[in-house]
Amino acid sequence: MADILLTPGPTPLPPEVREALGRPIIHHRTSQYRAVFKRVLQGMQTVMQTSSSVVCLTSSGTGAMEAAVVNLLSPGDEAIVILGGKFAERWQKLCNVYGITVRAIPVAYGAAVDPKQLAVALKDYPNAKVVFTTLCETSTGIVNDLRSIAALTRKSQAVLVVDAISGLLADDCPTDQWGIDVLVAGSQKGLMLPPGLAFLSLNARAWELVERSKTPRFYTDLRLYRKSLADDDTPFTSAVSTVIALDEALKRILSMGVTQTIEHCGQLAAATRAGMKALGLELFSQRPSNGVTAVQVPAGVDGKQLTKIMYERSRVMVAGGQGEMAGKIFRFAHMGYISSEDIFAGMKALEAALASLGHPIKPDAGSRALQSMLQPSGA
Repeated sequence: MADILLTPGPTPLPPEVREALGRPIIHHRTSQYRAVFKRVLQGMQTVMQTSSSVVCLTSSGTGAMEAAVVNLLSPGDEAIVILGGKFAERWQKLCNVYGITVRAIPVAYGAAVDPKQLAVALKDYPNAKVVFTTLCETSTGIVNDLRSIAALTRKSQAVLVVDAISGLLADDCPTDQWGIDVLVAGSQKGLMLPPGLAFLSLNARAWELVERSKTPRFYTDLRLYRKSLADDDTPFTSAVSTVIALDEALKRILSMGVTQTIEHCGQLAAATRAGMKALGLELFSQRPSNGVTAVQVPAGVDGKQLTKIMYERSRVMVAGGQGEMAGKIFRFAHMGYISSEDIFAGMKALEAALASLGHPIKPDAGSRALQSMLQPSGA
């Protein structure tokens, strides 16, 4: 029995992506590779909904987050960090490492930031050069109101940097239209690739800060990447096979359309949540993302045992909670190449695991509710 991945990264790989990863490798300093690299960066502009140039790093998404911090700020600069989850807290940790003065906006786990909190912070800290936030906070399943957040930062001197590593292609994020200055993305979520590539789009406002930053940097020096883009190249060795696979993934994504891809995630999310409700389970997120559904573990159930049983008995892998939420929530992803069949299998596995742990549920209630939303009536 093959594993079914319902984790919010890495996500399953389409057949053409798996095939591309197995092709004979080509050299990265050739016109053949540069043509592919140029094409995928143009595709990423479409996916990230921006006309700004896109930089590609060989790293996890955290590498791009670190690149944003060291290229936009200097030691002693002020930055506003919107909290609310483990990945929002990563912005804070990165800033602390590089001597950036953090002005944190506290947000309860499971809640999205109230834009009014940011308005107050921008007034209280007028010298803040950057606002760091997330689109989808993967650890809690929330999606922030980036439209309102960006409207506030546009009126200030602060540059808005958004971690869209989990939210890209799941939650709408029109970078240029909303006025997001820097968007950060990673390969192993909605892009349907293995981990290993990270991306940043930067507009003119952001590049001005890059030129002024005095933080030491080498591999993550975005000025080097910008210079190499003129030759459709990278300053350091590229992840050749993963870029070739990205070319295939983008063909699938762009043939479906960015808007349609996001809508598809939304449909899977709505069906998943209907299934959870039918089982009497409560969502953890107060403003749920299309990319991942965070669910509270019911009272009397061992959350860690629940996810373990789902995998051992049904080969369905879902994510548990992180940090202080470990054992308290579990998370179903519905992004990238995850299908309605995968979601259905996950719901059946959840029902079986809950029953085995003695939690009272109506037999097949979740899977019936889910199926009614994912299939035409009478199908």
